[in-house]
Amino acid sequence: MKLSELGEDAVVAQLTRSLRLDRRVELGAGDDCAVVETTGGLQLLKSDCIIEGVHFSPAADPKWIGWKAMCRSISDIAAMGGKPLDALVTLAVCPETEFTWLKRVYLGLQTAAKSYAVNLVGGETAKSPGPIFLSVAMTGMVKDGRYASRSGGQKGDLLYVTGRLGGSIAGRHLRFHPRVAEARWLVQRFPVHAMMDLSDGLASDLPRLARASRVGFEVDLANLPLHRGCSRENGLQDGEDYELLFAVPPTAKRKLEAEWWTTFPKLRLTAIGRLVENGVSQFIGKGYDHFAR
Repeated sequence: MKLSELGEDAVVAQLTRSLRLDRRVELGAGDDCAVVETTGGLQLLKSDCIIEGVHFSPAADPKWIGWKAMCRSISDIAAMGGKPLDALVTLAVCPETEFTWLKRVYLGLQTAAKSYAVNLVGGETAKSPGPIFLSVAMTGMVKDGRYASRSGGQKGDLLYVTGRLGGSIAGRHLRFHPRVAEARWLVQRFPVHAMMDLSDGLASDLPRLARASRVGFEVDLANLPLHRGCSRENGLQDGEDYELLFAVPPTAKRKLEAEWWTTFPKLRLTAIGRLVENGVSQFIGKGYDHFAR
């Protein structure tokens, strides 16, 4: 069976079903990050990559290519309520590439690392005969062992998203800002039952959260927070918003909304629906799928 017939989620599920895990692994493959016990507490582990022609165009400013590569992994650390710590960068590039281009990629990597207090500690460089490949592996930590996974959502939980959705191809997919401070604040102050970042679009990512939590969902499509000029379909399917999607119990609603506007007055927070026992488990359309036809 071809990958295009299975789809990305099924491919990942089958490949990771029997991975070796020992007792130190609290949370393995299938979430935004892995969670592993260490002598200092819980450590988050994440790797992500961007590929020329898939995640960025050859004409893109190389500084923002570097920024995006670093911030994708930072966003996944944030989605667990964690603090990003150390990064390793692997780059595969054609030998004919101009060195000035590569220097600007690293300017973007270092700018993002500095912005989020990440140590860029090393990595690997290699020759690529094809498109440019840039991968970032990252560690992170959580405070007091508190983190948010995709699988803790409960029937009746309210669903929220930060910011606005849709239209990322206009440039936001390169210049987004991971919600590290917001996610850590949420996890420390409220009972966040489930959380993830929106990288493949709400239409793909919300069903993943619901499946992991073994519940369905109801969404008020008229209430989706959209960027100007975007349709509901854009908000559901475009992807690469890198906003937070999270679930909290209804009892947290009043305090959460009041304190959010005080703490983050420039960032919108929108209740878009709830988790339910027998609701829908997918949208009619899908967000981004690497292996879709």
